[in-house]
Amino acid sequence: MPLATVIYFVLGLLLLIGGAELLVRGASRLAVGAGVSPLVVGLTIVAFGTSSPELMVSIQTALANQPELMVGNVVGSNIFNVLFILGVSSLITPLVVAQQLIRWDVPLMIGLSVLVLIFVQDANISLAECLILVLGLVAYVLFAVVQSRRESKAVQAEYEEAFGVASSGKRTWPIDLLLIAGGLGALALGSRWLLDAAIAFAEGLGVSELVIGLTIVAAGTSLPEVATSVIASIRGERDIAIGNVVGSNIFNILGVLGIGGLFTTSGIAVSETAIAFDIPVMIAVAAICLPLFFTGSRISRWEGVLLLVYYVAYTAYLILAATQNVRLSVFADAMLYVVIPATLLVVVLTVVRSLRQRRASA
Repeated sequence: MPLATVIYFVLGLLLLIGGAELLVRGASRLAVGAGVSPLVVGLTIVAFGTSSPELMVSIQTALANQPELMVGNVVGSNIFNVLFILGVSSLITPLVVAQQLIRWDVPLMIGLSVLVLIFVQDANISLAECLILVLGLVAYVLFAVVQSRRESKAVQAEYEEAFGVASSGKRTWPIDLLLIAGGLGALALGSRWLLDAAIAFAEGLGVSELVIGLTIVAAGTSLPEVATSVIASIRGERDIAIGNVVGSNIFNILGVLGIGGLFTTSGIAVSETAIAFDIPVMIAVAAICLPLFFTGSRISRWEGVLLLVYYVAYTAYLILAATQNVRLSVFADAMLYVVIPATLLVVVLTVVRSLRQRRASA
């Protein structure tokens, strides 16, 4: 692998991370300064801003006619966000779900994941379907703003502490606009370099662009979400840690796929592999959030370990399949007939125990 390709990838990644930070900071300060509540800022600008690397990479892949990278980036990021980010965050501190909006957003995330599978049955997400996703994004933002007014004072205070901007009496909007412009510029350049390097990786390693998108591109563009959720967990801001992940996953489907697809001429072509395996995995990963959040409205440390184990297993499967390793069938059988049934049994037992505890305390 040429050293220049690795350098371009790293520089592109750094520009994406830095650009997302500048964009979120500038837009958040402008919004709060204009009187928008910190809770709304956290649910929309911050959650969507941390997904801006995925969006810029999606637009670049559309312009370069690289649909496998676009699909892999979105699907892989959603899988990474739940399994890796929530897993790591819950290891730092068990995540308690107090935010009412999350309880609406998780079923929505599952429903949107299923909708993607329905859209791709003809191996294409058409321009009309991309437009539907974008309109869904607008509706979701309006819904988030309305629902935020019903949140508890404790949740509002949590977001106030994280995203509130103390008034200094000075006009900072010119600086905020410069931050936004600089962030957008860094995102545009970084996504171009990252895309070029990803294509070179696929050619050099002899694997499909889908695999590269599902792994290194997805993990790389999700680093802003990693930083936001991990820092929130360390500070004890558990709702923000969870809300950032769920909100970003929703934006990835509605915004990244929808807006990115509108930059294509005939929609997004989707491979059979993604339809048969990776998108169903994305649905399963989204669905696993329901029982995790239902059991005492928290994600415990052992559940976090389980999420991380699944991410390692999923990545291992992709590597074995891409390299056509002889151990692939044994690994797949072990996951299908041992690990997954055992996990389902544990989840069911946990849900049953939680229901009994609630009935006993009622």
